[in-house]
Amino acid sequence: MKSVEGNFDNSEVNKLLLKHFNELRSVSPAGSTHVLDIEGLKVKSIKFWSLWENNQLMGCGALKFLEMDHGEFKSIRVADEFRKKGYGIKIISYLIAEAKKLGIKKLSIETGTGEFFIPARKLFKACGFEKCDPFSHYKEDPNSCYMSLKL
Repeated sequence: MKSVEGNFDNSEVNKLLLKHFNELRSVSPAGSTHVLDIEGLKVKSIKFWSLWENNQLMGCGALKFLEMDHGEFKSIRVADEFRKKGYGIKIISYLIAEAKKLGIKKLSIETGTGEFFIPARKLFKACGFEKCDPFSHYKEDPNSCYMSLKL
């Protein structure tokens, strides 16, 4: 597996992120959509990686620094060709390792509560994340599930 930091100008990365944004916006009610667009992922407080297997884009993910030792995963996406083959765990494991290198002690995520998000919730649970209260700027929302992992 190869990783590339940034890489927003790559057409495959761009296409995967646009699909991710459009799909999440289509399944989340207005006011409960927290997905970032490409410009939102380019801010200084976020590190973004695309992950490649044999020169094929397998997925991507981002780490947003909330505090010096607290980070939030954003825009984790597995490319369609790699879905349901264990690559989600590979991506999250890679991102956890990067977070540790950066001094992160706690990781948090926000995902949806709807049926569409069941695979994401199962994946994060399999990686050790547990339900938690809203963190950072998030508020109680019946459409959001909050999870965290202590490293």
